[in-house]
Amino acid sequence: MDSVHRKFSGSIPEYYDRYLVPLYFTPFAHDLVSRLQLGGDVKILELACGTGVLTQALAAKLSSGGSIAATDLNEAMIDVARTKMPDDRRISWHQADATNLTFGDATFDAVVCQFGWMFFPDRARAAREAARVLRPGGRLLFNTWGSLEVNVIPAEVYAGVRACFPSDPPRFYDIPYGMFDPAEHERLAVDAGLRDAKVEKVQCRGAELDPFEIATGAIRGGPFVLEIEQRGADVDKIIESTAGRLRQRFGDVPFAAQLTALVCSAKK
Repeated sequence: MDSVHRKFSGSIPEYYDRYLVPLYFTPFAHDLVSRLQLGGDVKILELACGTGVLTQALAAKLSSGGSIAATDLNEAMIDVARTKMPDDRRISWHQADATNLTFGDATFDAVVCQFGWMFFPDRARAAREAARVLRPGGRLLFNTWGSLEVNVIPAEVYAGVRACFPSDPPRFYDIPYGMFDPAEHERLAVDAGLRDAKVEKVQCRGAELDPFEIATGAIRGGPFVLEIEQRGADVDKIIESTAGRLRQRFGDVPFAAQLTALVCSAKK
C-alpha cells in the first residue's frame, strides 16, 4: 500500500465527515461502544479516529472519570474531530502511527479502532503494539468491512469509478474492503499474545443520501480523488458518472442499504 492510499488531507476530511460518516460509519460506531464497559476511570486508546465519529460515541457513554486518547496518522482528520469536542477534557488528541505507538506498556483498559486496521502498513505489528499498551485483562476491539460482494453501495461506487478508467482504474477500495477474512483477525490477535479472540459479523444501515451525495462523498471523501487527479481526469465528471450509475440501480431518491462488517474482540 503506497502513501497515497493512506493520505486523508486537504479537503478530504470535510467531505468524509459530511457524507461518509452518516452513510457508513455512525451506526457501526454505536455498535462498538455497546460492546465496552465505560464506567469508572477506564482509559481508552482509539486508533485511526478519523473525524471523530467513534470518539463522540465513546464520550457520550464514558464516565466523568474516564479518558480517551484519540489518535490518527492524519493530522487533518484530527483537526476536524477536535472541533466537535473542543471542551471535553476527558479527550486528548494525538497524531500517531498505530504500528509505532509512543504510549507506555500496560497503559490502557481498552484499545478500539473503527475501520482503520485495513490501512495499517503492518497489521501484525499494530496488533502487537495494541497488546503492549493494554493492561492485563484489557480488551482489543476493532471492526473492518466485509467484502464488496456484501456491501452493495461501495461495490456500485467502485464499479462506477473503475468503468471510467478501463485501462488503468483507481484501486483504492481494494484496501478498505480487502480485510474480510475472520481467520486473519483471529490470527492477528493470537499472534500478538491476546486470548479469547472472537470475530462476529455485524450488519447496520446508515443514513439515506441521494446518489450525487454518495458519489461525492465516496470520491472526494477519500484517496479516490487523489487517484483520479493523478490520472488527469475531471473529478466532477467522474462523480456525475458514478452518481448516474447509482441512480440507474437505486433510483434518483435518497436511499441506504445494509452494510456488513466484522468485529474482532480479544483480551490480554
